[in-house]
Amino acid sequence: MLGIIIGGALLVLFVLWIITTYNNFITLGERVTNGKAQIATQIESRWDAVESLINATKKYSQHETKTLEEVTAQRINVGQNSSIDEIEKGEAQLNSVLGRLIAISENYPDLKASEVYKSTMQSINKFEEHVRSARMIYNDVVTKFNRQTKIFPSNIIAKLFNFTEREYFQGSDSKQEMPKWD
Repeated sequence: MLGIIIGGALLVLFVLWIITTYNNFITLGERVTNGKAQIATQIESRWDAVESLINATKKYSQHETKTLEEVTAQRINVGQNSSIDEIEKGEAQLNSVLGRLIAISENYPDLKASEVYKSTMQSINKFEEHVRSARMIYNDVVTKFNRQTKIFPSNIIAKLFNFTEREYFQGSDSKQEMPKWD
């Protein structure tokens, strides 16, 4: 009789462990998804600021503005379901447009000196800092998730329920330094 009680108690503990571990994977997975959504939101905010800057340049250079508008019309929209690669491509496209805007501003000192330009560039810089911060948080959560998929005994639950490692955002040479706006 005592053996049945001990066996039943161990079975209950085992089931509770499975449920707890499974729920931990779900929680961490949702945090990863949320982290990616936060990055996408900040990138979209940067695009909005860039589009505001393009509108400010319309007064100064119709030809260059048309080129920038064509590029932004082809922009990659990112969201929580976007892959890391899609988000990276969207950021690269945004950085290309920003580079062109900075080059245009060098040719038009009145544009560069305007309050709209200065304010918008400050906003772009702020959103860039938010993206960097969101990437660090995302990578921290991915580390926790990935660690959970590898360590014993939770790796058994990961394999059983098909929880696989998530992809990190990687640093690149172009992202090591903050852009300079002056």
